[in-house]
Amino acid sequence: MVTFRRYILRRLALACLALFGVIVVVFILTRILPGNPAVVRLGPYAKPDLIAAMEKEMGLDKPLPVQFINYVTKLAQGDMGYSWRTGQPVRKDLTQRLPATLELALAASLIAILLGLLLGVIAAIRHGGAIDHSIRTFATLGASTALFWLALIFIFIFYFRLGWAPPPLDRIDIGIESPSRITGLFLVDSLLTGNWAAFRSSLAHLALPAITLALVVAAPIIKMVRSSMLETLHTDFVRTARTVGVPERQVILRDGLRNALIPILTTIGIVFGYLMAGNVLVEMIFAWPGIGSYAWMALTNNDFEAIQGFVLLIAILYVLLNLVIDLLYSVVDPRIRLA
Repeated sequence: MVTFRRYILRRLALACLALFGVIVVVFILTRILPGNPAVVRLGPYAKPDLIAAMEKEMGLDKPLPVQFINYVTKLAQGDMGYSWRTGQPVRKDLTQRLPATLELALAASLIAILLGLLLGVIAAIRHGGAIDHSIRTFATLGASTALFWLALIFIFIFYFRLGWAPPPLDRIDIGIESPSRITGLFLVDSLLTGNWAAFRSSLAHLALPAITLALVVAAPIIKMVRSSMLETLHTDFVRTARTVGVPERQVILRDGLRNALIPILTTIGIVFGYLMAGNVLVEMIFAWPGIGSYAWMALTNNDFEAIQGFVLLIAILYVLLNLVIDLLYSVVDPRIRLA
Protein backbone atom coordinates (compact mmCIF):
# COMPACT_ATOMS: atom_id res chain seq x y z
CA MET A 1 0.00 0.00 0.00
CA VAL A 2 2.83 2.41 0.83
CA THR A 3 4.51 1.60 -2.49
CA PHE A 4 1.27 2.19 -4.39
CA ARG A 5 0.71 5.52 -2.59
CA ARG A 6 4.24 6.60 -3.43
CA TYR A 7 3.67 5.59 -7.05
CA ILE A 8 0.46 7.68 -7.22
CA LEU A 9 2.14 10.72 -5.65
CA ARG A 10 5.04 10.48 -8.08
CA ARG A 11 2.65 10.31 -11.04
CA LEU A 12 0.62 13.25 -9.71
CA ALA A 13 3.79 15.33 -9.37
CA LEU A 14 4.79 14.52 -12.94
CA ALA A 15 1.27 15.39 -14.12
CA CYS A 16 1.44 18.79 -12.39
CA LEU A 17 4.84 19.47 -13.94
CA ALA A 18 3.54 18.50 -17.38
CA LEU A 19 0.50 20.72 -16.88
CA PHE A 20 2.68 23.73 -16.05
CA GLY A 21 4.76 23.07 -19.16
CA VAL A 22 1.56 22.93 -21.20
CA ILE A 23 0.43 26.30 -19.84
CA VAL A 24 3.76 27.85 -20.87
CA VAL A 25 3.61 26.32 -24.35
CA VAL A 26 -0.03 27.36 -24.88
CA PHE A 27 0.76 30.91 -23.83
CA ILE A 28 3.71 31.15 -26.23
CA LEU A 29 1.94 29.53 -29.18
CA THR A 30 -1.10 31.80 -28.96
CA ARG A 31 1.20 34.84 -28.86
CA ILE A 32 3.00 33.92 -32.09
CA LEU A 33 -0.17 33.29 -34.11
CA PRO A 34 -0.37 35.63 -37.12
CA GLY A 35 -2.70 38.60 -36.85
CA ASN A 36 -3.46 41.11 -34.15
CA PRO A 37 -6.42 40.00 -31.97
CA ALA A 38 -7.31 43.64 -31.30
CA VAL A 39 -7.56 44.33 -35.04
CA VAL A 40 -9.68 41.21 -35.52
CA ARG A 41 -12.14 42.39 -32.89
CA LEU A 42 -12.40 45.94 -34.20
CA GLY A 43 -12.17 45.20 -37.92
CA PRO A 44 -9.51 46.05 -40.54
CA TYR A 45 -10.60 49.68 -40.80
CA ALA A 46 -10.28 50.53 -37.11
CA LYS A 47 -8.30 53.62 -36.22
CA PRO A 48 -4.89 53.25 -34.53
CA ASP A 49 -6.09 54.88 -31.29
CA LEU A 50 -8.99 52.39 -31.02
CA ILE A 51 -6.61 49.51 -31.70
CA ALA A 52 -4.25 50.77 -29.00
CA ALA A 53 -7.16 51.05 -26.53
CA MET A 54 -8.30 47.51 -27.33
CA GLU A 55 -4.75 46.17 -26.92
CA LYS A 56 -4.62 47.84 -23.51
CA GLU A 57 -7.99 46.34 -22.55
CA MET A 58 -6.80 42.86 -23.62
CA GLY A 59 -3.46 43.32 -21.84
CA LEU A 60 -1.46 42.96 -25.07
CA ASP A 61 0.44 46.22 -24.47
CA LYS A 62 2.30 44.77 -21.48
CA PRO A 63 5.61 42.85 -21.65
CA LEU A 64 5.30 39.09 -22.18
CA PRO A 65 6.39 38.14 -18.62
CA VAL A 66 3.68 40.41 -17.19
CA GLN A 67 1.14 38.96 -19.63
CA PHE A 68 2.13 35.45 -18.55
CA ILE A 69 1.76 36.25 -14.83
CA ASN A 70 -1.67 37.78 -15.47
CA TYR A 71 -2.63 34.74 -17.56
CA VAL A 72 -1.62 32.25 -14.86
CA THR A 73 -3.33 34.33 -12.17
CA LYS A 74 -6.60 34.33 -14.11
CA LEU A 75 -6.32 30.60 -14.76
CA ALA A 76 -5.87 29.97 -11.04
CA GLN A 77 -9.19 31.77 -10.53
CA GLY A 78 -10.86 29.71 -13.28
CA ASP A 79 -10.93 32.65 -15.70
CA MET A 80 -10.11 31.71 -19.31
CA GLY A 81 -11.17 35.06 -20.68
CA TYR A 82 -14.02 36.01 -23.02
CA SER A 83 -14.75 34.91 -26.56
CA TRP A 84 -15.40 37.99 -28.67
CA ARG A 85 -17.25 35.81 -31.21
CA THR A 86 -19.86 34.37 -28.78
CA GLY A 87 -19.74 37.15 -26.21
CA GLN A 88 -19.52 34.59 -23.38
CA PRO A 89 -16.74 33.47 -21.03
CA VAL A 90 -14.60 30.82 -22.71
CA ARG A 91 -15.03 28.53 -19.70
CA LYS A 92 -18.81 28.68 -20.12
CA ASP A 93 -18.56 27.95 -23.86
CA LEU A 94 -16.30 24.96 -23.28
CA THR A 95 -18.42 23.67 -20.39
CA GLN A 96 -21.52 23.76 -22.57
CA ARG A 97 -19.85 22.02 -25.52
CA LEU A 98 -17.53 19.52 -23.79
CA PRO A 99 -20.28 16.95 -22.98
CA ALA A 100 -21.19 16.67 -26.68
CA THR A 101 -17.61 15.88 -27.65
CA LEU A 102 -17.17 13.59 -24.64
CA GLU A 103 -20.33 11.62 -25.51
CA LEU A 104 -19.21 11.20 -29.12
CA ALA A 105 -15.68 10.20 -28.09
CA LEU A 106 -16.91 7.70 -25.48
CA ALA A 107 -19.37 6.07 -27.88
CA ALA A 108 -16.77 5.83 -30.65
CA SER A 109 -14.15 4.52 -28.20
CA LEU A 110 -16.50 1.84 -26.86
CA ILE A 111 -17.31 0.60 -30.37
CA ALA A 112 -13.66 0.74 -31.43
CA ILE A 113 -12.43 -1.10 -28.30
CA LEU A 114 -15.00 -3.88 -28.64
CA LEU A 115 -14.29 -4.23 -32.35
CA GLY A 116 -10.53 -4.01 -31.85
CA LEU A 117 -10.40 -6.59 -29.04
CA LEU A 118 -12.71 -9.04 -30.82
CA LEU A 119 -11.05 -8.88 -34.23
CA GLY A 120 -7.53 -8.62 -32.80
CA VAL A 121 -7.92 -11.73 -30.66
CA ILE A 122 -9.53 -13.68 -33.51
CA ALA A 123 -6.72 -12.66 -35.86
CA ALA A 124 -4.10 -13.80 -33.35
CA ILE A 125 -5.83 -17.14 -32.78
CA ARG A 126 -6.23 -17.70 -36.55
CA HIS A 127 -2.74 -16.44 -37.30
CA GLY A 128 -1.74 -16.95 -40.93
CA GLY A 129 -5.17 -18.10 -42.10
CA ALA A 130 -7.80 -16.51 -44.32
CA ILE A 131 -9.60 -14.92 -41.35
CA ASP A 132 -6.36 -13.33 -40.16
CA HIS A 133 -5.64 -11.89 -43.62
CA SER A 134 -9.20 -10.56 -43.91
CA ILE A 135 -8.99 -8.82 -40.53
CA ARG A 136 -5.60 -7.33 -41.36
CA THR A 137 -6.98 -6.05 -44.67
CA PHE A 138 -9.94 -4.49 -42.83
CA ALA A 139 -7.57 -2.78 -40.37
CA THR A 140 -5.39 -1.48 -43.21
CA LEU A 141 -8.40 -0.06 -45.05
CA GLY A 142 -9.66 1.55 -41.85
CA ALA A 143 -6.31 3.19 -41.15
CA SER A 144 -5.96 4.51 -44.70
CA THR A 145 -9.53 5.75 -45.17
CA ALA A 146 -10.05 9.52 -45.10
CA LEU A 147 -12.35 10.34 -42.21
CA PHE A 148 -14.28 13.07 -44.03
CA TRP A 149 -14.82 10.80 -47.06
CA LEU A 150 -16.19 7.98 -44.91
CA ALA A 151 -18.50 10.39 -43.08
CA LEU A 152 -19.89 11.77 -46.36
CA ILE A 153 -20.37 8.27 -47.80
CA PHE A 154 -22.26 7.16 -44.68
CA ILE A 155 -24.50 10.25 -44.82
CA PHE A 156 -25.22 9.63 -48.50
CA ILE A 157 -26.06 5.95 -47.98
CA PHE A 158 -27.85 5.89 -44.63
CA TYR A 159 -29.56 9.29 -44.74
CA PHE A 160 -30.13 10.26 -48.37
CA ARG A 161 -30.54 6.81 -49.95
CA LEU A 162 -31.93 4.54 -47.24
CA GLY A 163 -33.43 7.08 -44.84
CA TRP A 164 -32.30 5.08 -41.81
CA ALA A 165 -30.36 7.91 -40.16
CA PRO A 166 -31.74 11.28 -39.06
CA PRO A 167 -30.53 14.52 -40.69
CA PRO A 168 -26.87 15.21 -39.75
CA LEU A 169 -27.81 18.23 -37.67
CA ASP A 170 -27.23 18.66 -33.93
CA ARG A 171 -27.58 15.98 -31.22
CA ILE A 172 -31.37 15.60 -31.18
CA ASP A 173 -34.34 16.05 -33.51
CA ILE A 174 -36.00 19.44 -33.80
CA GLY A 175 -39.21 19.44 -31.77
CA ILE A 176 -37.97 16.99 -29.14
CA GLU A 177 -37.08 18.56 -25.83
CA SER A 178 -33.53 17.95 -24.67
CA PRO A 179 -33.23 15.93 -21.44
CA SER A 180 -32.70 17.82 -18.20
CA ARG A 181 -28.98 18.48 -17.83
CA ILE A 182 -27.37 16.26 -15.21
CA THR A 183 -24.15 15.07 -16.83
CA GLY A 184 -24.52 16.81 -20.19
CA LEU A 185 -24.48 13.43 -21.96
CA PHE A 186 -27.86 13.17 -23.69
CA LEU A 187 -28.04 9.36 -23.56
CA VAL A 188 -27.24 9.24 -19.85
CA ASP A 189 -29.45 12.18 -18.92
CA SER A 190 -32.43 10.86 -20.90
CA LEU A 191 -32.09 7.49 -19.14
CA LEU A 192 -31.83 9.10 -15.71
CA THR A 193 -34.91 11.27 -16.32
CA GLY A 194 -36.91 8.63 -18.21
CA ASN A 195 -37.16 10.80 -21.34
CA TRP A 196 -37.42 7.95 -23.85
CA ALA A 197 -38.20 10.15 -26.85
CA ALA A 198 -35.00 12.09 -26.25
CA PHE A 199 -33.08 8.81 -25.73
CA ARG A 200 -34.18 7.35 -29.07
CA SER A 201 -33.54 10.58 -30.93
CA SER A 202 -30.11 11.24 -29.39
CA LEU A 203 -29.06 7.62 -29.97
CA ALA A 204 -30.07 7.88 -33.63
CA HIS A 205 -28.09 11.12 -34.04
CA LEU A 206 -25.07 9.69 -32.21
CA ALA A 207 -24.88 6.38 -34.09
CA LEU A 208 -23.58 7.52 -37.47
CA PRO A 209 -20.77 9.88 -36.34
CA ALA A 210 -19.71 7.42 -33.63
CA ILE A 211 -19.53 4.50 -36.07
CA THR A 212 -17.66 6.66 -38.58
CA LEU A 213 -15.00 7.50 -36.01
CA ALA A 214 -14.89 3.98 -34.59
CA LEU A 215 -14.20 2.29 -37.93
CA VAL A 216 -11.17 4.50 -38.46
CA VAL A 217 -9.68 4.41 -34.95
CA ALA A 218 -10.35 0.69 -34.47
CA ALA A 219 -7.52 -0.08 -36.91
CA PRO A 220 -4.58 0.63 -34.54
CA ILE A 221 -6.34 -1.23 -31.72
CA ILE A 222 -6.82 -4.31 -33.93
CA LYS A 223 -3.18 -4.25 -34.97
CA MET A 224 -1.90 -3.80 -31.42
CA VAL A 225 -4.18 -6.50 -29.96
CA ARG A 226 -3.13 -8.95 -32.66
CA SER A 227 0.57 -8.18 -32.24
CA SER A 228 0.50 -8.32 -28.43
CA MET A 229 -1.58 -11.49 -28.36
CA LEU A 230 0.74 -13.25 -30.81
CA GLU A 231 3.73 -12.36 -28.67
CA THR A 232 2.01 -13.48 -25.44
CA LEU A 233 0.60 -16.71 -26.84
CA HIS A 234 4.12 -17.85 -27.76
CA THR A 235 5.56 -17.34 -24.27
CA ASP A 236 6.63 -20.24 -22.03
CA PHE A 237 3.92 -19.80 -19.39
CA VAL A 238 1.17 -20.05 -22.05
CA ARG A 239 2.75 -23.20 -23.48
CA THR A 240 2.94 -24.63 -19.96
CA ALA A 241 -0.72 -23.79 -19.29
CA ARG A 242 -1.75 -25.59 -22.46
CA THR A 243 0.46 -28.57 -21.62
CA VAL A 244 -1.15 -29.10 -18.21
CA GLY A 245 -4.62 -29.01 -19.77
CA VAL A 246 -5.88 -25.50 -18.95
CA PRO A 247 -8.97 -24.82 -21.14
CA GLU A 248 -8.14 -22.85 -24.30
CA ARG A 249 -10.66 -20.13 -23.53
CA GLN A 250 -9.04 -19.52 -20.16
CA VAL A 251 -5.58 -19.52 -21.72
CA ILE A 252 -6.62 -16.88 -24.24
CA LEU A 253 -8.56 -14.57 -21.91
CA ARG A 254 -6.69 -14.91 -18.62
CA ASP A 255 -3.13 -15.75 -19.60
CA GLY A 256 -3.04 -14.24 -23.07
CA LEU A 257 -5.16 -11.10 -23.16
CA ARG A 258 -4.45 -9.96 -19.60
CA ASN A 259 -0.69 -10.13 -20.10
CA ALA A 260 -0.99 -8.31 -23.42
CA LEU A 261 -2.93 -5.38 -21.92
CA ILE A 262 -0.06 -2.92 -21.31
CA PRO A 263 0.55 -1.93 -24.97
CA ILE A 264 -3.18 -2.25 -25.68
CA LEU A 265 -3.98 0.27 -22.92
CA THR A 266 -1.42 2.66 -24.39
CA THR A 267 -3.05 2.43 -27.81
CA ILE A 268 -6.54 2.92 -26.36
CA GLY A 269 -5.34 6.01 -24.48
CA ILE A 270 -3.87 7.49 -27.67
CA VAL A 271 -7.08 6.73 -29.57
CA PHE A 272 -9.30 8.36 -26.94
CA GLY A 273 -7.08 11.44 -26.83
CA TYR A 274 -7.31 11.70 -30.61
CA LEU A 275 -11.09 11.40 -30.48
CA MET A 276 -11.30 14.26 -27.99
CA ALA A 277 -8.98 16.59 -29.88
CA GLY A 278 -9.02 15.45 -33.49
CA ASN A 279 -12.64 14.88 -34.46
CA VAL A 280 -13.13 18.41 -35.82
CA LEU A 281 -14.01 17.15 -39.30
CA VAL A 282 -16.72 14.81 -38.03
CA GLU A 283 -18.20 17.51 -35.81
CA MET A 284 -18.28 19.93 -38.74
CA ILE A 285 -19.80 17.42 -41.18
CA PHE A 286 -22.49 16.24 -38.75
CA ALA A 287 -23.04 19.74 -37.28
CA TRP A 288 -22.17 18.28 -33.88
CA PRO A 289 -22.01 21.10 -31.29
CA GLY A 290 -18.78 20.01 -29.60
CA ILE A 291 -15.50 21.66 -28.73
CA GLY A 292 -13.96 20.64 -32.07
CA SER A 293 -16.32 22.80 -34.12
CA TYR A 294 -15.93 25.54 -31.51
CA ALA A 295 -12.15 25.47 -31.92
CA TRP A 296 -12.44 25.59 -35.70
CA MET A 297 -14.66 28.67 -35.59
CA ALA A 298 -12.33 30.29 -33.06
CA LEU A 299 -9.30 29.60 -35.26
CA THR A 300 -10.88 30.91 -38.45
CA ASN A 301 -12.00 34.07 -36.62
CA ASN A 302 -8.74 34.48 -34.69
CA ASP A 303 -10.69 34.34 -31.43
CA PHE A 304 -7.59 34.71 -29.29
CA GLU A 305 -8.81 33.65 -25.86
CA ALA A 306 -11.12 30.91 -27.18
CA ILE A 307 -8.15 29.26 -28.93
CA GLN A 308 -6.14 29.48 -25.72
CA GLY A 309 -8.95 27.92 -23.74
CA PHE A 310 -9.48 25.04 -26.18
CA VAL A 311 -5.80 24.13 -26.42
CA LEU A 312 -5.42 24.30 -22.65
CA LEU A 313 -8.51 22.13 -22.09
CA ILE A 314 -7.24 19.46 -24.51
CA ALA A 315 -3.82 19.55 -22.87
CA ILE A 316 -5.36 19.09 -19.42
CA LEU A 317 -7.43 16.17 -20.73
CA TYR A 318 -4.30 14.56 -22.18
CA VAL A 319 -2.43 14.95 -18.89
CA LEU A 320 -5.33 13.44 -16.94
CA LEU A 321 -5.67 10.64 -19.50
CA ASN A 322 -2.00 9.77 -19.20
CA LEU A 323 -2.36 9.75 -15.42
CA VAL A 324 -5.32 7.34 -15.63
CA ILE A 325 -3.41 5.09 -18.05
CA ASP A 326 -0.41 5.04 -15.69
CA LEU A 327 -2.65 4.01 -12.80
CA LEU A 328 -4.23 1.29 -14.92
CA TYR A 329 -0.74 0.01 -15.75
CA SER A 330 -0.11 -0.50 -12.04
CA VAL A 331 -3.38 -2.42 -11.68
CA VAL A 332 -2.67 -4.71 -14.65
CA ASP A 333 0.96 -5.26 -13.69
CA PRO A 334 1.73 -4.47 -10.00
CA ARG A 335 5.48 -4.73 -10.71
CA ILE A 336 5.30 -1.30 -12.36
CA ARG A 337 4.69 0.30 -8.94
CA LEU A 338 8.25 -0.66 -7.97
CA ALA A 339 9.82 1.07 -10.97
